[in-house]
Amino acid sequence: MTTKVRDFALPVIFLILATVVITVSGADLKLSSQFWIDGKWPVGDQQPWHLLYLLDRGPSIAIGVCGLAAVLIGGIYRQHRAWIKPGLYLVILLTLGPGLIVNSVFKEYWGRPRPREVVEFGGKKEFLHPWQKGIAHKGRSFPSGHSSAAFYLSAPFFVLRRRNPRAAKLWMAGGLVFGILMSAARITQGGHFLSDTLWAWGIVHLTAVALYYLLRLDRDKTPSPTP
Repeated sequence: MTTKVRDFALPVIFLILATVVITVSGADLKLSSQFWIDGKWPVGDQQPWHLLYLLDRGPSIAIGVCGLAAVLIGGIYRQHRAWIKPGLYLVILLTLGPGLIVNSVFKEYWGRPRPREVVEFGGKKEFLHPWQKGIAHKGRSFPSGHSSAAFYLSAPFFVLRRRNPRAAKLWMAGGLVFGILMSAARITQGGHFLSDTLWAWGIVHLTAVALYYLLRLDRDKTPSPTP
């Protein structure tokens, strides 16, 4: 199995299997029910979950700004021309993954109700599985916008993958940890189901992999800057 095939196939297999497990076990409703207490979501108002919610897209935007700065510096100074492609990668991924695909397309048009909106948790809407399309603009649970922005922090992994594997792995680990913590925050707040956060990661990660090969970062022999 080539690296390219593995980069695409393994995440897809994991997403499908995890979705099946969540569905069969009823994990979406069971997990969320642990944080619905006396008709409210009190755990989500506590720290560090509330702080994570307030951080929102701040860290991801900071990385995107670093990417934009790299593009501008590379365009102005010839000795930094090698910064342009990695910078473009960070900017395009932020715009396309958490921005366009997650928030502008799926969240707006998929129509999955949030946990706090479904009948099981005192709401008025029917619970839908992640593959069940609801009414556009009437449900913004799938996928999680906060989680997608948090998982974006793994993006430098692909920029550093060839030139600095150790640093790349640290970025990947850090992004995954931050994404998981943000996902936990949104689940405790009744904002998203477990599967919403799973697919937030999946969409961002697969978009990152696709851009990695489209921009040919896998063939780039020039040193990439650390964001």
